[in-house]
Amino acid sequence: MTPTLTPTDMARELDSRESDGLEVSLVWYPAEDAIAVKVLDLRTGERFEFPVPSSQARDAFDHPFAYAAVLSPDLAEELSELLASAAA
Repeated sequence: MTPTLTPTDMARELDSRESDGLEVSLVWYPAEDAIAVKVLDLRTGERFEFPVPSSQARDAFDHPFAYAAVLSPDLAEELSELLASAAA
């Protein structure tokens, strides 16, 4: 039997913006009561997501690359590559 997703199982977008080919979204996962920032490079299709404390959600949304490097060190290399491709 395949589980059925309900609206509370999915992320709810709290805010989003697009600039210079990057789409940034602030999302809330109600089932876990967790907040995350999602980044999509519209030119390359590269994407990543990282959790953020609710007290830092707005700042992380405004500065996703700075926060991702600090909160998710494993993304540091991916971020370097994304930034390099965005600059090219």
